Amino acid sequence: MYVDIEYYKNTYKGNLEDTEIEKALNQASRHIDTLTYNRIVAVGFDNLSEYQQEIIKECACLLADWEVENADYITNLLSSYSLNGASMSFSGNSATAQVVNGIAISREIYSHLQKCG
Repeated sequence: MYVDIEYYKNTYKGNLEDTEIEKALNQASRHIDTLTYNRIVAVGFDNLSEYQQEIIKECACLLADWEVENADYITNLLSSYSLNGASMSFSGNSATAQVVNGIAISREIYSHLQKCG
């Protein structure tokens, strides 16, 4: 994980329940690896600049919060549906969210993550 529970609670001041923090942070860290094509893993987190590390930590917290708050939205993304001639589809993108490498993410969080290179 890029962020531990102590950082989440004391520095970021997150509001997730204690029972869901670790799981959410772990998933957010894995999703960040996917979004960055494992470049952080290849270089090593400790080899990044302090600025890059701080962006990644903040994004891990933001993404954990966003994924928990929007779990229903993320898991129920409608790709296509048809019933009696009426059909609906969802491309995976909206005004506030997008799907990148199979990961649903807030456009704002993804833009922030891109700052770290």
